[in-house]
Order: sequence, then C-alpha cells, then structure tokens
Amino acid sequence: MSARPNLIGRLWYDTVFWSTFTVWTFASSLRRSGWGNLPKDGPVLIVANHQSMLDPNVIGLACRRYLMYLARKNLFEQPVLGWFIRSVNAVPIDRGFGKEGIQSVLDALGRGGAVLMFPEGERTHTGEVQPLKPGVSLLIKRVKCPIVPVGVAGTYAAFSRHMKFPRFSPLFLTPGPATIAVSVGKPIDPERYKGMDRDAMLADLREHLVKQFAEAENLRRK
Repeated sequence: MSARPNLIGRLWYDTVFWSTFTVWTFASSLRRSGWGNLPKDGPVLIVANHQSMLDPNVIGLACRRYLMYLARKNLFEQPVLGWFIRSVNAVPIDRGFGKEGIQSVLDALGRGGAVLMFPEGERTHTGEVQPLKPGVSLLIKRVKCPIVPVGVAGTYAAFSRHMKFPRFSPLFLTPGPATIAVSVGKPIDPERYKGMDRDAMLADLREHLVKQFAEAENLRRK
C-alpha cells in the first residue's frame, strides 16, 4: 500500500472525510487544535490515546494528511467493516503488536506515510489513558521519523466499549460529556528515546499522551 492513495482512493478518502466531518461537527460539536503541528510530508508516526471506535475517524479529521491506520487482523474478517477499513488505508496488525505489527508500521513509514497507532493496544476501560504496551518500545527504538502525540477526549462518553449505541452533543448546545475534541501535539524527535530503557521510554511517551488528552479535555469544555 502506498503512502498516498491513487486518484480513486483519494476521492473516496476525501468523501469519507467531509461527510464524517459534517456529522461529527453537528452531532458532537467536534473541536480540533494543533493540526499545524503535523509535518506536511514525509514519514511521521502519530500516537494517540484510545477511547472509542470513533477515534481513528475523528483523529483523521484533525490531520491534514492521508493517514494509514493500524487495525486488528480480526476486524478485516468482518464483511462490511473489513471492506471499509481497507478502503480508508487501514493496515492489519496482530493484537499483541508483535514483530509483524512493528514491521507493518516500519514498512508504511518507509513509504513516507503518516501512520496512526494506539500504543495502549486497546480501547480504555475507564476513559483514562492506560499503560502502553511493552512492544511499543521496540518500535520507537527503530523509528527515525517525527513522533506526534495526539489526545482525544469525549469519544469515551460518546461511544465507549461498554455502549451499544452512541451519545451525541449537538452543535450550538452547551458542551456535554459527549462533546468531542482532538489535540495534536508538537513532534517528538526520536533521538529523545535513544539510550532510554523501556520503562522510561514508555513512561515518557505516555506522559505526552496524557498532556494532549488534558488539552483535548480543556478544548471540549469551552
């Protein structure tokens, strides 16, 4: 898969972008900040906290690039969902984020892509940022491109893993628990993590995610 979709792929991605942008703006009062922090070209690894199935979409709406998304292999086995996530540039990985997942990310970055991943490895059970998966440290050690931390807030209340149906926070009404916001942080130089041990690396990266999560929380309450 190329870093930039072909013409038909771009038209489809743009169609999904603008249609879902309209939906989440009016239904969930979507707010975005910091999208200028994302490099306009070249490889970049985007790391974000994971609150909901909505996260890949709303993060994509805060990034002015065609993103590659990492998704569990079993999701590709579902007829409709599998087709859809393939159509918007998703890359299959194993659930535990092992060697195969790491190589998938490195391959995509090697093609100059902007890759989104959730280092918690799964959707949060509580709404807070969970500990990061140990395997993430193996990837970070090999990454040579900017790492951009992103915080998402509101999607847990809007459609958490415990809910069967989404909640909304319509535009023009007072912000509520399901108001959604995304905060894109400044790029982290991968050299920062050279020589760090695994625990220190994961703690530092999680701290960046917690900071952006707090920024998104503040943004959605305005």
